[in-house]
Amino acid sequence: MTDPAEKTVLVLQGGGALGAYQAGAYAALCDAGHMPSWVAGISIGAVNSAIIAGNPLERRVDRLREFWERVSSRLLGWPLANDDNSRRIFNETSATLAAVGGVPGFFEPRVPPPVFLPQGTPEAISVYDTTPLKETLLELVDFDLLNSGAVRLSIGAVQVLTGNMKYFDTVKQFVGPDHVMASGALPPGFPPIEIDNEPYWDGGLVSNTPLEYVLERTGPRQDMVIFQVDLFSARGCMPQTLFDIAQREKEIRYSSRTRLNTDIFREMQTIRRALRHLRGRVPQELCDRPRLAAARQRELRRCGHYPAPHSPACGILDTIQRLRVLALLHGRALARRCRGRRA
Repeated sequence: MTDPAEKTVLVLQGGGALGAYQAGAYAALCDAGHMPSWVAGISIGAVNSAIIAGNPLERRVDRLREFWERVSSRLLGWPLANDDNSRRIFNETSATLAAVGGVPGFFEPRVPPPVFLPQGTPEAISVYDTTPLKETLLELVDFDLLNSGAVRLSIGAVQVLTGNMKYFDTVKQFVGPDHVMASGALPPGFPPIEIDNEPYWDGGLVSNTPLEYVLERTGPRQDMVIFQVDLFSARGCMPQTLFDIAQREKEIRYSSRTRLNTDIFREMQTIRRALRHLRGRVPQELCDRPRLAAARQRELRRCGHYPAPHSPACGILDTIQRLRVLALLHGRALARRCRGRRA
């Protein structure tokens, strides 16, 4: 069980069909007594997050299972044997069938193909129609419950015209099926989704994990225990086929981003601890200096212990700069003390 004083957060990445693993991971967390009060997701992680936040606790696992059984319902067979080659052939065949015929409850090929449709229309810039996904979401997700605040939901998408990341958060706005679909609108397969006249694509184009949003862009820091489900392995085998190359390239690309974000936040936390430790060693006569006082106020605001108007969270460079200021002031004070002793 987690500490009741801590907020339990579940962070779900993008990963296509690998999102089925997230459903099982959530079920395991529930069995272990970890009930998230905040779910954040991108791409297929946004779909799973919406199903979790948009259903009562006792129905979430069943709804997740229903969704994944529906989208995999055309895979009626199994590999002919249990060896790696048979599984590879089965996987490649399944992927080909999905590309040609679509996925039930998710997407279907456009007829006629986009090359024969008017330029500039959503139909001309996407291979598939995602209307089935919207119908599935409306069936499996109670959007009134999702927006009730029982479980916070945050999902990320990227603005097509600016390339900026945008998060839709139930704390700030109403989140509907279009917001969920925008987070998973991966081009050129899926069309961009318009929200308030702004087209959006899959948030994984910018960042495949919403961890940065949870830690850095949601106001004063709170005590949290965060479960991040990684779908891509940084380590792997040498590819043997073209299918293996595509899969391994995707694993490296997405796992490296996740590791980079996680390493940065771990380093930031180390710096913050050092900053608090160093602040306690600074002589009192230096504490009233404007630069040190300003750095202290910013840190207190970030931790939620100091009243301040809402402002963007300080980044790692600002944190390093504050640490440098404190180290410089502390070093100068020690130097003056040494000179005084020598005199």
